[in-house]
Amino acid sequence: MSFFGQLGKNRSPLRTFFFVIVGIFMTDIMISSGTMSGSMAMRVAVSSPDDFVAPYLFDALGEALVEIPPEVLEEGQEMMLDALLMPCTTLIHFNAAAPDSDRDDRSSLLAMREAAKPILGAVKRHQGLHLILVGSLRVHPQATPDEPFYSGFTRLAPRDVAAEGQLWVEESALEHAEPERPVSIVRASNVQGSLMSRSGDGHGLLHAFARDAIFGWVSVPGDGNQVKDFLHVRDLVEAILGVAHSPPPTREAIAIGTGRAMPLQQVAQIYSSETGAEPQYGNDASNEVWGVVDAQELEHRLGFRPSITLEQMITEALQGVN
Repeated sequence: MSFFGQLGKNRSPLRTFFFVIVGIFMTDIMISSGTMSGSMAMRVAVSSPDDFVAPYLFDALGEALVEIPPEVLEEGQEMMLDALLMPCTTLIHFNAAAPDSDRDDRSSLLAMREAAKPILGAVKRHQGLHLILVGSLRVHPQATPDEPFYSGFTRLAPRDVAAEGQLWVEESALEHAEPERPVSIVRASNVQGSLMSRSGDGHGLLHAFARDAIFGWVSVPGDGNQVKDFLHVRDLVEAILGVAHSPPPTREAIAIGTGRAMPLQQVAQIYSSETGAEPQYGNDASNEVWGVVDAQELEHRLGFRPSITLEQMITEALQGVN
């Protein structure tokens, strides 16, 4: 168990809320990243958590976590939300469409807006609160051989309706960013890893390849020449904590990735060598994120580069199905 150990793992939203309402605040917790230097007394609120990245973040935060229950984001609950945020220095909001939603349906955009509006309103009411929005690279156009890199300065052109919703939330937050209320936009590359909530199951294309390999093939999107930047979930969480530890002067956008581009043909060949599965090319690639992140920007900003290698991610994926 990283950072704060077992104590914070079973903390429920209702218990957290009760502690805030009656004024029983624990002493400040010191968050110290494994690769980031320094530490910082802070308490971190998290809203709209997903089922994949958020459990790793919760585990890392331990007792520093203040989870925002969904019912507190309903209309008329501003006082309850403000009470939860009172002891916090950072608010991390997962700015993403629901996994089972249609990314090209307008309902995805509207759901993302509605989930973010209470958070954006609360940030305006609180000084000294650093807002971190966690989303994807889909607000940028698809990478090409001529423009393969993503960074915080890559032009914006949402590739689907859900990405339009993500960008609306980001721009709404940045519009009101101030030195007393800084805003960080974190856009992650192709995040991979095992699901903490379901043993043996995993998220991302590498885990999909491992599941395919059981049946003797690997279903490869595209023709295999496109490249991906695979990022492990633990490295993403490490980067998020690094941003929380060191807020920007006012506003920023950061692309999170390893900086290592790997053609899918080579990835498929690794699975073939390990399992004997035959790569099958030409599968649907409409929802894929190609390209590679400019990791030098990340290293300059945080003094950090993701350390978990592609080979380690593939090993984890294969072990998950064995």
